[in-house]
Amino acid sequence: MSETVARETAAHRIHPVTAAPSERQAEAIAQEEEHAAHNYHPLPVVVAEGDGAWVTDIDGRRYLDCLAAYSAVNFGHSNPELLDAARAQLERITLTSRAFHNDQLGPFVTELAALAGKDMVLPMNTGAEAVESAIKVARAWGYRVKGVPDGEANIVVMAGNFHGRTTTIVSFSDDPDARDDFGPYTPGFRTVPYGDAAALAAAVDGDTVAVLVEPIQGEAGIVVPPPDYLPAVRALCDEHRILFIADEIQSGLGRTGATFACDLAGVVPDLYLLGKALGGGIVPVSAVVGDRDVLGVLRPGEHGSTFGGNPLAAAVGRAVVALLATGEPQERAALLGRRLHAGLERLIGRGVLAVRGAGLWAGIDIDPELATGREVCELLMERGVLAKDTHGSTIRLAPPIVVDPADLDWAVEQLEAVLLDLAAR
Repeated sequence: MSETVARETAAHRIHPVTAAPSERQAEAIAQEEEHAAHNYHPLPVVVAEGDGAWVTDIDGRRYLDCLAAYSAVNFGHSNPELLDAARAQLERITLTSRAFHNDQLGPFVTELAALAGKDMVLPMNTGAEAVESAIKVARAWGYRVKGVPDGEANIVVMAGNFHGRTTTIVSFSDDPDARDDFGPYTPGFRTVPYGDAAALAAAVDGDTVAVLVEPIQGEAGIVVPPPDYLPAVRALCDEHRILFIADEIQSGLGRTGATFACDLAGVVPDLYLLGKALGGGIVPVSAVVGDRDVLGVLRPGEHGSTFGGNPLAAAVGRAVVALLATGEPQERAALLGRRLHAGLERLIGRGVLAVRGAGLWAGIDIDPELATGREVCELLMERGVLAKDTHGSTIRLAPPIVVDPADLDWAVEQLEAVLLDLAAR
C-alpha cells in the first residue's frame, strides 16, 4: 500500500462514517427503490469508486470492502493488469457471437483448461448459467454415455445449497426465500444433508448421473464439510460411475488459499463450475471446465450463448488466469487467511459463537441475543467496513486478496468494537 493511501486509510479510521445516509445518498437510494425491482436489500451506502480493497461512496467516504462482490473482486477493485487487458480489447472488438471465431477465445479456453488440469471449457456468462449448463451436460452424458433410460436421470444435491436463482436451480433449493412461489418445480433432483457421505451413498441409484456440491457452502454461511467428505464423494462417484460436479463459483480462483477449494481436500472433480472472479470484477464470465469424455457430449446447436466466450470476456479471463498461474494470489490468501481467522477466533465467547472458513473467507456466527447479522453489518458500515449477513445472525467476510494486512487487522478490530458496543447496551 502506498504512503499516500496509508495516510488516507489512517485518517479514515479516525473518522467513522455517520449512521444515517446523507441527503445525496438518500436521493440515490430512493431513485433505485422507485425504479429497480426489489430483489435485494442493500446496505444504505452508494458506492462510486473502488481501488484495491477500498471503495468510496458518492460523498467521498471510504470503506474497506470485506465482501468483494461475493468473491467476484478477488483481485481488487480497478486492478491495473485486468483493466489494461479490458482497455486493450475494448479498442479492438468486444462481441462477435459464437457464429464466428474470435482471436481471444481459443487462448482463453486453452489457458483456463491448463490451470484446471482439464481438456475443455464451455464458456458462459453468469454463475447460474454455468450451473444450468452443467446440469444439461450431466444429463446428456448420462443418456449418451452411461446409458440411463431417457427422462430418468437424477442429480443429487445438498441441503443448504446455493447455486443460483433460475427456476431449475431454485427447484432444488431448500431456502424458502429462493424457492417459495416460484413453482412448479423442475424434477430430477434429490437432496441429502451436506457433509453426510452415508446419506449421499443411500441416495444414489443406477439412474444417478451426477453429484452437485459446493466444496464450501457460501450462502449457507461459509460451511466447511468434514475433512473426509469430499474424498468420500469422489470415491462414491468413481464406484457408481457418476459425475462429480464442484460448484467453485465463489470458492474457486484463489479465495480459499488454493486455486480451487477442492485442492484443499486433495480431490479433482469431473466438472469445475467457475464464475465471479473469472471476470475480474469487470465483466460477467463463467465456465464449465472438464475433460473431453464429459464435455465432448455436446453437439453444435444443443447449447449456446450469444455473449458466452465473447472477446472482451475472454481477454479479461485470460488476464485472470495469468494472475492465478503465478500462484501468488493463492499464497497471499492462505497467509492472510490464517491471520484473519486467528483474529476472529479471539472473538469467540465475546459476542461470536463460531467462526468457519478457509483462506480469506469467513463465516461468523453472532450471538443472536446480541444482534442480527444485518444489525452487525449496519454497525460495521458506520465504522467503515462493508460486510454481508446471511441466514439470521451470520455475517460473511471475503475481502479482496490484495487487502493490506494492517487493514485486515483493522476490520477485525471494528467487529470487536461493534460487539463491545452491543454488549454494553
